[in-house]
Amino acid sequence: MARKGFINVPGGDVYYQSVGEGGVPLLCVHGGPGFTSHYLEPLTDLGERREVIFYDQLGCGRSQRPGDVALWTVARFVEELATVREALDLPRVHLLGSSWGGMLAMQYVLDRRPELASLTLVGSPASMPRWSAECAQLLSLQSTDDQETIRRHEASGTTDCPEYAAAILGFYREHLCRLTPWPDGLERSFAEAGLDVYHHMNGPSEFSVTGTLARWDVTERLGEIDAPTLLIGGEHDECRPEHLREMQHRIPGSRLEIVPDASHLCFAEKREHFMAVVNEFLAGADD
Repeated sequence: MARKGFINVPGGDVYYQSVGEGGVPLLCVHGGPGFTSHYLEPLTDLGERREVIFYDQLGCGRSQRPGDVALWTVARFVEELATVREALDLPRVHLLGSSWGGMLAMQYVLDRRPELASLTLVGSPASMPRWSAECAQLLSLQSTDDQETIRRHEASGTTDCPEYAAAILGFYREHLCRLTPWPDGLERSFAEAGLDVYHHMNGPSEFSVTGTLARWDVTERLGEIDAPTLLIGGEHDECRPEHLREMQHRIPGSRLEIVPDASHLCFAEKREHFMAVVNEFLAGADD
């Protein structure tokens, strides 16, 4: 039976909800940081075979927004994830992280050594320095005018202006979500994002990482991940296929799926393909 409510975590209360029932549950961790779980709505399809649980991390969406910058650390978000799992009584669980959510999931696995049925990483990098370099290469393929506008506003600290937002939209339509129009869930995630969290930890945009995550890198520790792992991303993903391939080589026994003609939101763009791959993987790890 679907459930929803609030869970007290370090710093405040976070909102959660679920769909489906039975089977080994799947706990989904959204990206950002600060981006809300609304954009993960396509993953409700997975609820046909099991309970699928979503939560909005502290500082965004329907969760509390304490506004204390000291709370926006990787360690606190790891503790939050562990608290959510314990509160929901999930001794056996599949864990899925999208983008930053996968980074958080990896850090949780490396720090806590939890028992997991499986780990699914959707467009999630193991290295933010590498992510930044690869996004810079993608940005160089955008129009000269957009590149100049982006550089000018980032240099002057005016990234909150409409001109900057318009310039980065071209990048997002190529590498974040290629659907037209964008799904309602993605629009809601933008509308209800915790921008203070995003700007503090990430920076002004997906390709300009100037926040506290700028040096985050677990590449050399990927061999410590011992849960059955699926890495999945889009052909045009801002988390480049080459990045995911190296991660696959380093995570023992892991599986890689690159979704053709898709980007960062491959689960929305190629919904049927994505669900088939993930359902098969989860079923194989259920026992």
